[in-house]
Amino acid sequence: MARKNNLGATGLRTRRRGKDPMREFDALPTPLRHWLAQASLPWSPASCRRIWLRARDRGEPIDVVLARLQMAERQSLARRAQPGTSAIRNGDEATASEIR
Repeated sequence: MARKNNLGATGLRTRRRGKDPMREFDALPTPLRHWLAQASLPWSPASCRRIWLRARDRGEPIDVVLARLQMAERQSLARRAQPGTSAIRNGDEATASEIR
């Protein structure tokens, strides 16, 4: 049976979240929160936190971690973009070939 809520009518099962996503976002380190607020893709605070902690445990500086996230996002946008279409980030347009 289809569920009707703000997600629309869907037969998919919904998951109950164990934590408050906004609280998770607020608990992130400030540089990561700023990056996540400007991200083009809907990253989850939990996945960003995992990436952040792993990289920081390896001793990577903050700017390197943020560059790693930026590169992952650009690669994901490039995979999603069709040739000749644009991927937009921070108001700048770039074709899929320019992102690579």
